[in-house]
Amino acid sequence: MISLITTLLFWTFMAYGMSTIIVYGTIFEPLREWFKTNNKFLGDLTGCIMCTSTWVGFFLSLCLGGLATKFFDIHWLPSIFFDGMFTTGIVWAVNTIVEHFE
Repeated sequence: MISLITTLLFWTFMAYGMSTIIVYGTIFEPLREWFKTNNKFLGDLTGCIMCTSTWVGFFLSLCLGGLATKFFDIHWLPSIFFDGMFTTGIVWAVNTIVEHFE
């Protein structure tokens, strides 16, 4: 069984990687530019590390099961919300540290 610390680290690395690729990666640049000109919501979403990581957290929660349910005895639906909020916080923190050292 994987420990909770390992689960948190895997979650953090997956969320940071996905968010960084979507917001800064060249592979998504044409899509980001298209969104900026054609859809304000998606353009803003894919241009902001905090916005993207919130939705990445929702996505990971739905695909991998709720992270919050591993720590708290709650229903899966609020777990999706809390996972999104945790993910945006942890991705923002990691991104801030990375930008500091660049």
